[in-house]
Amino acid sequence: MMKSKFITLILGITLCLTACTAPDTINISILETTDLHGVILPWDFIEIEPLDASLAGTAGYVKKLRGSEDAVFLLDNGDNLQGQPAVYYYNFIDTTSPHILSEAMNWMGYDACTVGNHDIEAGHSVYDRLVDEYNFPLLAANAVDVKTGKPYFKPYVVLEKENIRVAVLGLVTPAIPTWLPEELYSGIEFRDMVETAKLWMPEILKQKPDIVVGMFHSGWNTENENYKPDDFSSENGTSAVAWKVPGFDIILCGHDHKPANEIFINSAGDTVLILNGGSRSQYIARAEIALSSKGLFRKMKKTISGKLIRVNELEPDADFMERFAKHEKIIKEYVTRVIGYLPEAITSRDSYFGSSAFTDMIHSIQLDITGADVSFAAPLSFDVTIAKGPVTVGDMFKLYRYENMLYTMSMTGEEIMKYLEYSYSGWLNTMEGPDDYLLRYRLGNNGKPVLTDGRAWLANAYYNFDSGAGLEYIVDVSKPADSRIKIISFTDGRPFEKQKLYKVAINSYRGSGGGGHLTSGAGIDQAKLRERLITSTDRDLRYYILKSIEKNKTINPNPLNDWKIEPVKWVTERIPEEKLLLFGTTTIK
Repeated sequence: MMKSKFITLILGITLCLTACTAPDTINISILETTDLHGVILPWDFIEIEPLDASLAGTAGYVKKLRGSEDAVFLLDNGDNLQGQPAVYYYNFIDTTSPHILSEAMNWMGYDACTVGNHDIEAGHSVYDRLVDEYNFPLLAANAVDVKTGKPYFKPYVVLEKENIRVAVLGLVTPAIPTWLPEELYSGIEFRDMVETAKLWMPEILKQKPDIVVGMFHSGWNTENENYKPDDFSSENGTSAVAWKVPGFDIILCGHDHKPANEIFINSAGDTVLILNGGSRSQYIARAEIALSSKGLFRKMKKTISGKLIRVNELEPDADFMERFAKHEKIIKEYVTRVIGYLPEAITSRDSYFGSSAFTDMIHSIQLDITGADVSFAAPLSFDVTIAKGPVTVGDMFKLYRYENMLYTMSMTGEEIMKYLEYSYSGWLNTMEGPDDYLLRYRLGNNGKPVLTDGRAWLANAYYNFDSGAGLEYIVDVSKPADSRIKIISFTDGRPFEKQKLYKVAINSYRGSGGGGHLTSGAGIDQAKLRERLITSTDRDLRYYILKSIEKNKTINPNPLNDWKIEPVKWVTERIPEEKLLLFGTTTIK
């Protein structure tokens, strides 16, 4: 009898040990969308054509995944309130209806979102309104209320599903004050990403999360090791946080529109998964996590891997499309409204090779609104055309892509000269003859432009290629950078004087230091830029361009021709080949 009881006891213990040591595995996914820029519906409201990737495709993917995984956490990394007219319409035109973005993200069941710089660009009235409309928190631990010293948005959130706790810390690029006017973020200061992450990590770990996620609206860059020194500070500071702040299992990044899926080893020797879903609904970034507990003390083991899902391979979700069919109709009616007439087509392609009708239309309107002596402007779309014929509201998003306000600032003649030198130094190559490249390209080891799908890439961002209007000047590319500009006079015949103060029309991005033209170029201290501001519009520049065209009805499509690149013979020979390099054709698309 005793023997039988003993055997039974042993069997019981064995069964218990087997049960207690058998692994329990939970499979979860963490999904990131980022930098949507208004691509919610599969329709380009600017070009008036279908899109093969949009949030509608993501919606279907999320719905199916929720049916197969133990838990799905859906996150977004910001920059959603600028780009397509869909968001502009609900930002500034219809401000009483629920915003299409909050409607869409609530419908999809997002769990959290980080604020992006282009969300801040929409202004307090827009992002404060969305904080109230979202069914989930808007995060940014380093966006601090100057009155209270506490985060203006929620710093982090701990999400729980199926007894799995996922902590998400949000950070936004602190470079916002160098791009945006203070009015758009009044009462908020943007602090260092590394120091902020170090501050909040201990509190987050006290919550005993199973997974710690950093969701940073900031780019990822480890091409060199500049992220390791203690003095690192950059708009793309994600790599610095990943290196210096242990504790993260996964870091989701954005802002730079560069898809990423890689493993990173931080300063503590820990492995961190880095994911970036690109931009404009191009990819869904997915972290696949298997959480297994085993042994008497149920020690948790995490297995984490990443993948990028191409949204253009997904069908738009039928329920999503039905839910937002009304919004699509409203926005299509808005963008197709005719506001004027264009007797000849204009294209941004001409803007890289001299005075162009595309950029000069912006110059003319800036000078007309401000009465300034000089206008600075760049093509804000790399390759778009506004066709001959009726001009619509949607065409204005081709002409002027961003919601910049228009500043009037004071600058000396010498500062204006330096500004132009800086702009053209990033734009044009130094030529020794007609066989040299006119534009500056990204070059390979062979000294030739790097080609992607047969097209060359410019060495610098096209939206930093500022030209001037109101001045008659020459850019001599046979001379080295910083000594190319010769200003002859103002176009009205007035002499140009280096020591005299002039009024300059300039967009708020540039006027806040964006691109470095005023700081690195003209030599004005970043902290002194506000002192140079004379006036600012209270609405975005696109609004005033639209109203100007509505008033005048017919647009003059001719370039001002108040500046040119020399030697003219070299430039003339180069233009056809370089248009082929950039656009694959020499004609308007």
